[in-house]
Amino acid sequence: MKTKITLIALLSLTTSGVYADDLSRYQEESRALAIPFLKNLAAENKKAVEEGGHESAIKVCTEVAPKMAGDISRQNGLKLTRVSLKVRNPLLGTPDAWEQKNLQAFEARAAKGEKPETMEVAEIVQEPAGKSFRFMKAIALQPGCVACHGNADQISSDVKARLSEQYPHDKATGYSPGQIRGAVSIKRPIEQN
Repeated sequence: MKTKITLIALLSLTTSGVYADDLSRYQEESRALAIPFLKNLAAENKKAVEEGGHESAIKVCTEVAPKMAGDISRQNGLKLTRVSLKVRNPLLGTPDAWEQKNLQAFEARAAKGEKPETMEVAEIVQEPAGKSFRFMKAIALQPGCVACHGNADQISSDVKARLSEQYPHDKATGYSPGQIRGAVSIKRPIEQN
């Protein structure tokens, strides 16, 4: 009996060490995908604004960002997306329960003074389809983004009209620079042994 308890304890310690190693590795890999994705997206937005004004940057969010996220997802065998508590595109940006819980936690952390740029969460979770590694990195609203995501008086009538046309159920306005706009979310299935 004592041998059995010792073996279970050793297996438990070994498993938790593997779990921590996997979690750390997956987190680093996810961060290495999320940060360049955000930088590339910001560069595409900046380029669009310079070439055609804020109204043309809407195309980056409707076409370029989903394509970039899809390419990264396919190339890496995972799902990368952007989610928010105030969704602009309900088909692509609505958070699941895990994402919702962590977006709310990000908001609470920001309310206590933590900078959104430093916020992320990583966890291995058991879901109905099996174990998954989950990762989220907060997206802070940049000053130029108020042209599409700010208060009503900060959004031009042309941009409002285009947003209304592209996103009839838009809730993604009323933000100030530095607030959490949402997060990059990565979901990676974990092979069962």
